[in-house]
Amino acid sequence: MAVQSNYTEDNIRSLDWKEHIRMRPGMYIGKLGDGSSPDDGIYILIKEVLDNSIDEYVMGAGKTIEISVHSNKVIVRDYGRGIPLGKVVDVVSKMNTGGKYDSRAFKKSVGLNGVGTKAVNALSSYFRVESTRDGKSAAAEFEMGNLVDEELLDDTSRRKGTKVTFVPDEGIFKHYKFRNEYVERMLKNYVYLNPGLTIMFNGEKYYSENGLKDLLQENINESDMAYPIIHLKGEDIEVAITHSKTQYSEEYHSFVNGQNTTQGGTHLLAFREALVKTIRDYFGKNYDASDVRKSIVSAVSIKVMEPVFESQTKTKLGSTEMGGGLPTVRTYVNDFLKTQLDNYLHKNPDTAEKIQRKILQAERERKELSGIRKLAKERAKKASLHNKKLRDCRVHFGDLKKDNRLESTLFITEGDSASGSITKSRNVNTQAVFSLRGKPLNSYGMSKKIVYENEEFNLLQAALNIEESIEDLRYNNIVIATDADVDGMHIRLLLITFFLQFFPELIKEGHLYILQTPLFRVRNKKETIYCYSEQERKDAIEKLKPKPEITRFKGLGEISPDEFKHFIGDNIRLDPVMLDKDMSIEELLQFYMGKNTPSRQEFIINNLKVELDLVEDSNEN
Repeated sequence: MAVQSNYTEDNIRSLDWKEHIRMRPGMYIGKLGDGSSPDDGIYILIKEVLDNSIDEYVMGAGKTIEISVHSNKVIVRDYGRGIPLGKVVDVVSKMNTGGKYDSRAFKKSVGLNGVGTKAVNALSSYFRVESTRDGKSAAAEFEMGNLVDEELLDDTSRRKGTKVTFVPDEGIFKHYKFRNEYVERMLKNYVYLNPGLTIMFNGEKYYSENGLKDLLQENINESDMAYPIIHLKGEDIEVAITHSKTQYSEEYHSFVNGQNTTQGGTHLLAFREALVKTIRDYFGKNYDASDVRKSIVSAVSIKVMEPVFESQTKTKLGSTEMGGGLPTVRTYVNDFLKTQLDNYLHKNPDTAEKIQRKILQAERERKELSGIRKLAKERAKKASLHNKKLRDCRVHFGDLKKDNRLESTLFITEGDSASGSITKSRNVNTQAVFSLRGKPLNSYGMSKKIVYENEEFNLLQAALNIEESIEDLRYNNIVIATDADVDGMHIRLLLITFFLQFFPELIKEGHLYILQTPLFRVRNKKETIYCYSEQERKDAIEKLKPKPEITRFKGLGEISPDEFKHFIGDNIRLDPVMLDKDMSIEELLQFYMGKNTPSRQEFIINNLKVELDLVEDSNEN
C-alpha cells in the first residue's frame, strides 16, 4: 500500500524570476546545446538582446548595431533611444516589465512578453547593461541574475543608446562554443528584413538594399535559378520567389515581425496555398499543388499586430488574425498574391512561361515515379515490419508539446557492432538508430528514381519522413556516426552526397551532423579521460602522469556500450555539416564526387595525412 505524504503549506514554493528561468531554461530559450546547432540556446540569447535593438531601429531610432563575439563574451551596442535610466535594473530583472506593453511605442514588435533580456540575464554568469540618454548614463551588473553593481553618471559624452554585455553560464550551457556561421546567418536575416539597417559583426559590415530578394540570392546560385527572382512588396507583406533547376524539394524562409519562424505557421500555410491558387488561376489549369511548388525557393515576411506564437522562442506563428482591422492572415496573403503575383506574370510573360515549363516537367517526373513509388512503398511497408534497420525512439520532432522534441536524434551507423553499441547506450526517448549494411550507393548525378529503387535509401527516406517535404521531418538532428578511418570517411561522403543531391534543405537548415567520437582513452586507477584530439591526449597524459594507460579506438565497434553512453549523452560532440557559401551544391558535388581533379586529390591527400599522422603518433606511444 502506498504511503501518503502530507501536503501542507510548506510544500508550496514560490520561485523568484531568476530561479524559475534557471530551473526551467527550456521554457524560455528552447534547447540548451553547445553551439553546434543553429537553434541552440546560446544563439537565442544573442537574438533576445538583438531583438530589442532591432525594435529601436524599426521605431526610427539608430541605424547601426554593433555586435562582437569573442571567446564566450557577447557585446551588443545600439544607438537607439536608450532604456529610461531609472528603469535599467527593472527592464532586465523584473518579469512583465518592458516598453512593449504600450502598443503606441512598439506597434509590430517581436519581443512582446517582457521576458527576453531577463532570460539572458538569469542564464549568464556575467551580464552588464548600460544605457545613455540626455547626456546621462546608467549601468547595472549582474551575476546569474543577481545584481552586484550599479552606476549612474550625470554627465557623459557617450552617444545615446544601449549596450549589453553577457557571458552565457557554463554551468547551464556545457562545453559551449559560438560558431560564427550561425551568428552570421541570423544577422543576415535581420538586415534582409530591415533594408537600410547596418549591423557590424566583429568588424564586418552586413547591409541589404533589396530585402528578401537579397536573401534568396544568398541562398540560391544564380546559375541554378529557373528564372529571375520575383520580388513583391506590400505594406505588411513581402515575398520573393524563384524555382531551382536542380533542387527537388520546396525551400521556404518565413518571417513574422522580423522573427525567423523556422517552423512556419499560419502565414506560411497561407502563402503556399495562395501561390498554387494564383498560378492555377493565371494559367486556367488545375495543376497538382505538388507540381506547382516542386523545387520552389522562396521567402515570405509579414507584420502582424500582437502576434501569437506557439512557443517562447517564436519559431511558429499561431495567429490567424493580422490585427488592426485587417482581414485574417489567410485572406490577406491570398489577396496580396492574387493581385500582385498575377500582375507580375501578365507583365513578364517570359517568367510565366518558364514557371509553366517547370510545372510540366514536375508533372512528368511525378508520373514517371508514381509506379516505382508504389512498389517502393509496398517494399518499405514489408521491410518495416520485418527489418531491424530502424530502432526508433519515443519522441519526434513533430511532437510540439514535448519539451525534448528538439533533442530528437537519428544516428546513421554502419556495421552491427557500432549499431549495437549505440542502440544499447542510447536514450530510448529521444535517440533512434538507423543501421547501414555497408557502403551506401554513390548517388552522384542520379535522378530521384534511385531513392525509391535503392532499398536502403528508400528506408532512410521513410524513417526521416521527408518524401514530400521536410516539413514532417521526424528528427531534429540527423547524425552520421561512422569510424574515423578511410572507409568511415567514404561512407560519410556518400551519405552527405545523398542528402546534398536530394534533400539539401536538411543541410541548409542545420539538421545534419557528424558524430565526434574519442580517438583515445587515457586512464589511471583513479580517473579516465576521453580525448578527441592529439592535444587533448597530450593534456590527459600530463594530468594523469607518471604512466597512464593509453588506448586508441580504431572503430566505433571497439567502444563498449557502457563507455558509449558518455559520448552520446549530455557531453555529445557534434560537427555540423555546413554548405560552403562560395560554392553551389552542384559545384560541391562535382568537387567531392566527380572525376579526380588535381584540387580534389590535393584535398584528400592533405586531410588523410592529418589522420595518418595522428595514428602513427599514437602507435609510438
